[in-house]
Amino acid sequence: QVMLVGDSGVGKTCLLVRFKDGAFLAGTFISTVGIDFRNKVLDVDGMKVKLQIWDTAGQERFRSVTHAYYRDAHALLLLYDVTNKASFDNIQAWLTEIQEYAQHDVVLMLLGNKVDSAQERVVKREDGEKLAKEYGLPFMETSAKMGLNVDLAFTAIAKELKQRSMKSTSELHFQLHDYVKREGRRASCCRP
Repeated sequence: QVMLVGDSGVGKTCLLVRFKDGAFLAGTFISTVGIDFRNKVLDVDGMKVKLQIWDTAGQERFRSVTHAYYRDAHALLLLYDVTNKASFDNIQAWLTEIQEYAQHDVVLMLLGNKVDSAQERVVKREDGEKLAKEYGLPFMETSAKMGLNVDLAFTAIAKELKQRSMKSTSELHFQLHDYVKREGRRASCCRP
């Protein structure tokens, strides 16, 4: 179970739809009411991994609903919008909440979304990297609109979850941080 969290309007639903259906939902959406989920099966190194992805509402009034689901999540994708400074500033509050309600060993990744809106960007990539480093989180910038790094983010999570479920010492240890760094660099340098 993978949960998408972050302020309202950062693009959680767009990211999920892009990953699930390969499409971008343009226009304004009705904000997710509480919680919504979709399933997707991924092929990870020849093994099928089923992700149940939960999309949560960012608004304060739905927060208690979201809290109830934290403890069942195996992975959390924490999003902010690079064109919205407040959504970035609120990441620390989200992390506090995650520490309080989620499992202590939950897989966590920080995503800076909407990098397609380059001219409106207010949060620099370095700011995201610095924050991620501070908390020891893998970090990637994404664009649900262009599909940049979207599949990669979910694939990285799936690989980590697969490895944890196998707990096999014989298997080469998959390093989420290294994978994200290596693959993310490759994806961002070859923008369409």
